[in-house]
Amino acid sequence: MIQITFINNDRKVVSAPENSNLLRVSLREQGGIPFKCGGGICGTCKCRIEQGLEHADEVKPKERKHLSDEQLAQGYRMACQTFVRGDIAVSW
Repeated sequence: MIQITFINNDRKVVSAPENSNLLRVSLREQGGIPFKCGGGICGTCKCRIEQGLEHADEVKPKERKHLSDEQLAQGYRMACQTFVRGDIAVSW
């Protein structure tokens, strides 16, 4: 199991299986990441992985439509497109 810390939600910490989708964990555990479509179309679930960016999977093409190279380098991702392999802390 991995640990996900939702910084904007009073630093709420939840456990999830490795390779979990970040938005699905947020929805299931009431983490609080905002969303609308859940499919990479709207960009509402843009968030920043503050710690543990190395534990996120590769950037998807849908993310590149909403995030610049600079934002990606700063740790921004779209929660609906991101799968997590280790402990992270995320803000939005």
